[in-house]
Amino acid sequence: MSTQVRTRASREAKLSALQHTLSESVAALVTGEDWKRALTFAARFRSRSFNNTMLIYAQHYSAYQEGRVPQPTPTYVAGFHQWLSLGRHVMKGQHGYAILAPVTARIASPNPTDPGSWHRLARGERPGFGETVKSKLIGLKPTHVWDVSQTAGEPVPELPRPNLLRGEAPSGLWDGLADQITARGFDLRLVSSAAAIGGANGLTDFLAREISVRTDMDDAAQVKTLAHELGHVLLHAPRENTVSTDLAADATMHRGIAEVEAESIALMVGATHGLDTSAYTIPYVSTWAASVPGKTPVEVVQSTAERVRGAALGILDKLDMQKIGDGTPPGLYREALSHRVGTAPIATGARTDGPVLGR
Repeated sequence: MSTQVRTRASREAKLSALQHTLSESVAALVTGEDWKRALTFAARFRSRSFNNTMLIYAQHYSAYQEGRVPQPTPTYVAGFHQWLSLGRHVMKGQHGYAILAPVTARIASPNPTDPGSWHRLARGERPGFGETVKSKLIGLKPTHVWDVSQTAGEPVPELPRPNLLRGEAPSGLWDGLADQITARGFDLRLVSSAAAIGGANGLTDFLAREISVRTDMDDAAQVKTLAHELGHVLLHAPRENTVSTDLAADATMHRGIAEVEAESIALMVGATHGLDTSAYTIPYVSTWAASVPGKTPVEVVQSTAERVRGAALGILDKLDMQKIGDGTPPGLYREALSHRVGTAPIATGARTDGPVLGR
């Protein structure tokens, strides 16, 4: 067996071990009491109509511009009395966001198939014997809601948040990842802050064939973000005239799966070069995996394992830099690298329709 084959086999084993550790870490997080409390709290907030959501967002952003709330986007939004029931109260001077609330009435019918038989029940009135009762929207009324940042009181249980990585990145890793991105015809754009890309750390735009990364993070965070976006390019770019697997289709249709895959790749690429991304990756993957309907978070992570490992191996094979933990003596590894075929030339000017993925 050649040195290169042994190296790749050892690397595959390492990635499999990392995938197993990721699955166990996600399982531990999503079964913890903090996670359960946060989900229970979040379940108390009903969804809003599209129009009311737009009203809330617009008014909240205006409040942010006026310095009345700390973040530009709202999170938990509820009425005055609902906040009181949750142990919090609206702070003095905070103005509510005006929305339209539905007004409903109870209607009853002895013969539901006859449209003319339905009649409205007065407050406290009981339906007749055998009558069918249902609610009917009869109008809208103005009401007000407040964002959690406009309230004070009992602490809000929150899902564990990803922590941006600190410190230096492994030498050469940024350049190696950037070369693979440009080799696939994507431009790499550095932006000053998350505000420039909608609050994300990085952004992949398949239509413009452009990847953006914010530079107001430590080098370690920037490199992890770049690996994440390269994962999107490899697994989630729209492709023509290719056979798509069910999981690939799922990743295209559901962002949660796409984010789990891209961040899992970032973990593997980082770990192979001595960069521990778990402080960011574990809560990030857990939260996105929990958003996929019909599967538990652990099932989502496990179902993406093969695609993730394959993509990660493809990235690692093209990185002409020293890896750690594969058991190969450094001299032998450098000898294997000297016989490797170079990367493909940079493609320019190509465009394809597709979504924008950020993280």
